[in-house]
Amino acid sequence: MSTGSAPAPFLPRRRPGRALLAAAAAGVLALGGLAGLAGPAAAASGAGGSTAAALRAQPGDLLDVSLGQLRPTQSSIGYDEVYYKLGRYGSPKDELNGNINKRFDDWCETNGQGVAATVQPGARIADPASFTCTIAIGQETEASRAEMKTVVVGPGGALYLTDGHHTLTSFLEARDGGPQLHIRLIVQANFSDLSPTAFWQAMQERNWVRLVDEQNRPVTVAELPQHLGLAYFHDDAYRSLVYFTRDIGYAVPADAAEYLEFVWGDWLRAQGIALPGSYNPTDAASYLAAVRTASQAMSAVPGDTVIGGRTADQLGRMAAWNAGKKPTGGEFGKLSAPITEAKPGKIAYALAFRAQVPTGPACTTTVTGRHTGPLVVGSGTTCLTGAQQTGPVVVRAGASLVVKGSDITGPVQAVGAGTVQLCGTVLTGPLSVVATRDRLTLTAPGCTPNTFNGPVQLVGNPVS
Repeated sequence: MSTGSAPAPFLPRRRPGRALLAAAAAGVLALGGLAGLAGPAAAASGAGGSTAAALRAQPGDLLDVSLGQLRPTQSSIGYDEVYYKLGRYGSPKDELNGNINKRFDDWCETNGQGVAATVQPGARIADPASFTCTIAIGQETEASRAEMKTVVVGPGGALYLTDGHHTLTSFLEARDGGPQLHIRLIVQANFSDLSPTAFWQAMQERNWVRLVDEQNRPVTVAELPQHLGLAYFHDDAYRSLVYFTRDIGYAVPADAAEYLEFVWGDWLRAQGIALPGSYNPTDAASYLAAVRTASQAMSAVPGDTVIGGRTADQLGRMAAWNAGKKPTGGEFGKLSAPITEAKPGKIAYALAFRAQVPTGPACTTTVTGRHTGPLVVGSGTTCLTGAQQTGPVVVRAGASLVVKGSDITGPVQAVGAGTVQLCGTVLTGPLSVVATRDRLTLTAPGCTPNTFNGPVQLVGNPVS
């Protein structure tokens, strides 16, 4: 079964640059999350000072938030960009090369504090006391603020992320991250006094929401993900492809268009570069060939060609492919390095991580949107994808259940099931999984953390 409304005819929007906001930030407002809550309900729960901090935030303020409180304003990301970061975050190669692991640099940069300075043994990005950054809190510069991400305060104090979906998803999915990890964001606007209808109208007028999916097809506001995490987003392969062409076919300009990589991705999709199809994004050599073809097309397009409302030159087109260097040199040469090298390329890291991500059985029934009432999985594989299930879920012997990016209110029970996989699931009710025949997956690389608000019973299950 499938539920959910048809997409409305909205066009993609681009947000304005954040340089002015980055230069303006006034004080830091603390906005702590609720323990164990991995979703936007934390921001809108009326939890005393947390909601009050959001409601009083002004444009330019720095707001300290937990990742679980943030609501996305786009429906898709490039999985492979996140996979690259997670692959590198989990690798010891940065340390073996005498460097600090990139995840600490990325956190410090995103928090407006430059790069990492020191890291204690066993340090975790979810514990800022275990490492230090080069710029102390309160000593931020205009340049360091420019690296921070942005948020809009919506009705009831809900927090809508308007920049940084890839970076913050990487933090949330990291082994030492999670939905309770804190980060500071720059407040772009406070629309908490608007009605939901007026709020989304204001967001669209300012180009602060992208209402298209991974195929550039319109989606509605109701179809936007409710939480951060791989399980909640669609995968835009062309967005990943463009990420790997950076500084090969294009360079991010000083006055970068918002959704810059999505604009290039939509253009590449129209050029007939098939992913998958002509190229296999699970094979390093084929993926690299796709990057070369795409980046050469970007470099070769006339600079005055209008793409997504701007010229190719305004989008950062590099007139000299790979900065004029041979394929074995420059950024393309770095990208080509296999995982066995001391400094692997981004594609190698991405594919190495992708190989660890568990896959579930093929869906025979898919549930999306809102569904109320008992859900009995008697045979085959039922997938809940972006669903809000209210009522008990029962999985019969031999049947399988795969849940991604969904909320379930009610008990979930599986006895003798084939496969049970829950990723990015907020379950309010008891979970009981007994004697699964094939595999139980609740935690794994690329499996967005779950939140279980109820007792959990797991007995006699093969675990991935």
